Amino acid sequence: MTARRWQRPTAFAWVLTAFGVAAFCALGIWQVDRAAQKRQLFAAFANAAAAPVVDFAQARDAAIDAQIYPHLRVAGHFVPDRGYWLDEQFNGNRIGVHAIGVFAIDGQPDLLLVDRGWVAWDHMPKTTPVAPAPPAGEIALTGLYAPVPGGGLRIGGDALPGQAQWPKLTLFLDAKAIAADLGVAVQPRILLLDAEPGGAFARIWKPQVFPPERHIGYAFTWFCFVVVAIAIFIVTHWIKVEK
Repeated sequence: MTARRWQRPTAFAWVLTAFGVAAFCALGIWQVDRAAQKRQLFAAFANAAAAPVVDFAQARDAAIDAQIYPHLRVAGHFVPDRGYWLDEQFNGNRIGVHAIGVFAIDGQPDLLLVDRGWVAWDHMPKTTPVAPAPPAGEIALTGLYAPVPGGGLRIGGDALPGQAQWPKLTLFLDAKAIAADLGVAVQPRILLLDAEPGGAFARIWKPQVFPPERHIGYAFTWFCFVVVAIAIFIVTHWIKVEK
């Protein structure tokens, strides 16, 4: 006949379990805190488009904080025959590209990348994305002044120098790579143009970061590890004995 009794844990078992529980709890709490920060970031991003517009100098000063997205108004002109297609971009479950224009701001030496929005492209052979060309001449633009999104796997290095036709196709945006390709310095942030009802482009902007739900999922995983660590500790020391 068998029964179970509690076997006194060693000091090492206590320390190991305590360390694991403390570490897993700390990581779970950290992810919960990150989720709260991301909610604030997404809320700030959503409210930014309705905020009063500011000039470039104000936006540049405010953008020192990476989580601030100034609502910017700039005057200048699009650089003719220059631009990029940011590939592998989804709008819902549809794939396409973002049309990236190159804009010269009045009175500023560095060029500004402008995300004009998303257009569908099915990637059929011998086809290229189709979108209206940027307007010519002097123009004023308004939108969110946001960090350059990066994105995409950088397999094979920088593909821009090997392309002769504009707009060039790329899987990622990197301010330094774009500057080298254009031969002119570019601003460290990109302008996400305000929505234009009935326009050719879809402009649904959101921060290029993990959503809060992802962090909650990570937190749940870490807290599950806490339960597992305690369960292992109990099962290991709740042993069978023969009567």
